[in-house]
Amino acid sequence: MENKLYVGNLPYSVTNATLQSNFGEFGDVTSAKVMMDRDTGQSKGFGFVEMASAEAAQAAIKGLNGMSVEGRSIVVNLARPREAGRSAGGYGGDGFKASGRSDVGYGNGGYGGGRY
Repeated sequence: MENKLYVGNLPYSVTNATLQSNFGEFGDVTSAKVMMDRDTGQSKGFGFVEMASAEAAQAAIKGLNGMSVEGRSIVVNLARPREAGRSAGGYGGDGFKASGRSDVGYGNGGYGGGRY
């Protein structure tokens, strides 16, 4: 995981290819992905870059963190692993759930409420 970088505050014009070429100056890039909104197809303003080595990742952090790209100061740091327990609800392995809280919903403290 020490090879995967989070890149934030990106201008919306940055593409995967641009990201890959900019980080390529610091070492081999395994993958570069700008996150896109699935409804609009527009950039979300952040992405992830995976470098071939931890040394290349550290060099990219030192070289690019805080750099101005099209007037925006980008943020580059090590990516954190996804947190498993932070679901907003939806359909999972055990069926549909409105939320992960057991004290909210019908039959648990009144109509439509819960215990607060």
